[in-house]
Amino acid sequence: MFSVQQKRDISNKVQEILRATNHPELPEGEITFSLHVVGAEFWSWADIRNNGAVINPGVNPHNERIANGVWTEYSPTSPEEAFTIGRDKMKGRG
Repeated sequence: MFSVQQKRDISNKVQEILRATNHPELPEGEITFSLHVVGAEFWSWADIRNNGAVINPGVNPHNERIANGVWTEYSPTSPEEAFTIGRDKMKGRG
């Protein structure tokens, strides 16, 4: 749903917001968190974690194209198709 850079930017903002609370239970340094964003379609979602937790981010070419202003009209027609496409991308076949 978001490009790698967008996820990193969101993660930085979440860190800033959390740190600004000055909550005494927060750790020093980077705050560990996980944010799940639900998109408008059943196949559209994003999991965003603190940047320090993501050493080698997975790159979804579709999300990178959208971040660069290139929208493709294709969308999966079922959860099964979305899963297959995602699985194949993770295995380098898509």
